[in-house]
Amino acid sequence: MNRRHAHSISHPLIPYTEYMSAVEIEVKFRVADGPALERKLDELGFRQITPRTFEKNVLFDTPDRALRALQSILRVRQYGERWVVTHKCLPKDNDPTGRHKRRVETETEVKDGEAMATIFTQLGYSSAFTYEKWRTEYADHEGHCVIDETPIGLFAELEGPEEWIDTISRKLKLEPSELITLSYGRLFEEWRAATGSAATDLTFAAIPRQS
Repeated sequence: MNRRHAHSISHPLIPYTEYMSAVEIEVKFRVADGPALERKLDELGFRQITPRTFEKNVLFDTPDRALRALQSILRVRQYGERWVVTHKCLPKDNDPTGRHKRRVETETEVKDGEAMATIFTQLGYSSAFTYEKWRTEYADHEGHCVIDETPIGLFAELEGPEEWIDTISRKLKLEPSELITLSYGRLFEEWRAATGSAATDLTFAAIPRQS
């Protein structure tokens, strides 16, 4: 089983949905100017791998949210025409204070994501959270940068080896305080607490367009 960042070194221009990985290392950051970030990525030698594509994610859990309690996820993702099933969990050496988000990740493409969702439901899981975004993916010879347009704002993710993440962050002139290790689910919870929104899912239908 290939590590995501190891695969990227050998095959940097393969879209992230096409392969399985063992360890995911990433950070997020908020983006104030999308076109400016795209220009900077071009200057740094990144190439666009997948154009702006709609993505829908559904997280499944038990009625008592056993997976959430373990900081694990079971996800069905539709990315354009692709369906991907993913499980993530904490690594044994997880450091909750670390500068990077690390997860043991297993994922694979499937033919019919709706069928997988039915299977999970029959096994006792149910849809617990849905989140959507428009994603554009870029890569250089070591890692990936994706730009995500979400209902609560524009974000980007850097994914690859830790040293690469730190190097690219500096080149993008990001301060350490700007790097985020929270999931979109956690960011949504923070946004909902700050705004008082009654939305239960991070979807474009549930949340009015942000100005």
